[in-house]
Amino acid sequence: MKNSGIIVGLDIGTTKIAVIVGRKNEHGKIEILGYGKVPSIGVKRGVVANIDNTIQSIKEAVAEASAKSGVDIKYVNVGIAGQHIKSLQHRGSMIREDSETEISQEDIDKLCNSMYNLNMNPGEEILDVIPQEFSIDGDHGIMTPKGYTGSSLEANFHIIIGQTAAAKNIYKCVRRAGLEVVELILEPIASAEAVLSEEEKEAGVVLVDVGGGTSDIAIFHAGIIRHTAVIPLGGEIITEDIKEGCSIIKKHAEELKIKFGSALARENREEEIVAIPGLRGRTPKEISLKNLASIIQARMEEIIEHVYYEIKNSGYEKKLIGGIVLTGGGAHLKHVAQLTEFMTGLDTRIGYPNEHLASDVPSEMASPMFATGIGLVIEGIGRYQKEVEKQKHEEPVIIEEAPEPEGKKKRKKVKDPSRPTKRFPEIFLDKIKSIFEEDVD
Repeated sequence: MKNSGIIVGLDIGTTKIAVIVGRKNEHGKIEILGYGKVPSIGVKRGVVANIDNTIQSIKEAVAEASAKSGVDIKYVNVGIAGQHIKSLQHRGSMIREDSETEISQEDIDKLCNSMYNLNMNPGEEILDVIPQEFSIDGDHGIMTPKGYTGSSLEANFHIIIGQTAAAKNIYKCVRRAGLEVVELILEPIASAEAVLSEEEKEAGVVLVDVGGGTSDIAIFHAGIIRHTAVIPLGGEIITEDIKEGCSIIKKHAEELKIKFGSALARENREEEIVAIPGLRGRTPKEISLKNLASIIQARMEEIIEHVYYEIKNSGYEKKLIGGIVLTGGGAHLKHVAQLTEFMTGLDTRIGYPNEHLASDVPSEMASPMFATGIGLVIEGIGRYQKEVEKQKHEEPVIIEEAPEPEGKKKRKKVKDPSRPTKRFPEIFLDKIKSIFEEDVD
């Protein structure tokens, strides 16, 4: 699997753990070779709360995906989210020794990697560094500086920060489940890859992934990610509200939300009633769908208010021609797009990942619920291809000089530049490995 182009995404969510096995076909679409989905019983608000339960859920999901795809799963791209995630903007610069030579990918990587050395608060680590725009000798707005000449290389960076302990626990769970982490990828970035078009990113758009424990936000403008945030509210707290407000068990509350839930109370009539089975022979309980929608609407309004605050805080409120795209399991709620439009004044649509999928994939996979998992596969494929291209353009390196019989010329074995020797080297991942190796063995 290592060099076959098959990529595996592992979405460790609050309500489900999903494993998706995919690859890109000749038409540039994603073929889903197999997938597994099991309930998540060890994760709270996107953060691992019970390691043993999480490991068990990962193993079950991997076994299901492996059986369906026929792939022996070993390497996975893992999504990371949770309320501990935050981001900041930073500008970095470097002076090149030779201003006459062209700027190489090595120069760009050196500048990007220097951002990992920024001082963080205790217990925090830089998870990802995303370059936005480059400047060369004061010439701004350069997107791809490779090939330019100049002495000063500067760039604006979007830096993702998270708690070391949270990342450590994810890494520990994956390793103990018999897998290797290829990349830790921020979940809203993965979801954006699955449901947003390049035109929307260029025009300005807000992605809101309403998951079980959190709602993840990513704002794009001019094709560049500008702002990310995680709201510690999601579909699970709506279920809890229904459970408390209607005095029913959580299982029935979840079923009510999925089958009859609406984010707009005015769309339901008073006489619309649904009966919930009573416990242990008790009489059925009648629930008004208007009251149910009122409970859901109150919590969804709170979530949307948080989203709107982040939009205003980003400074791009007036530049979002593409409006808002809702995805994740919470996007299944009826009338949620209408409520979002009403509260924010921005055009809103539901984001489905089917645009990037091949025509023969299971219909279930085209659901917003799987946007993150599919996005992890898409993002993983993109990073894999970049690494392959990078290896192709590197000079062959002599790794061994084999002695030949006398009278024959010596033969040199060289590294095949088309074959990656290390998949996606990650500074942060290497740090986690070195610091916590004793914990995961």
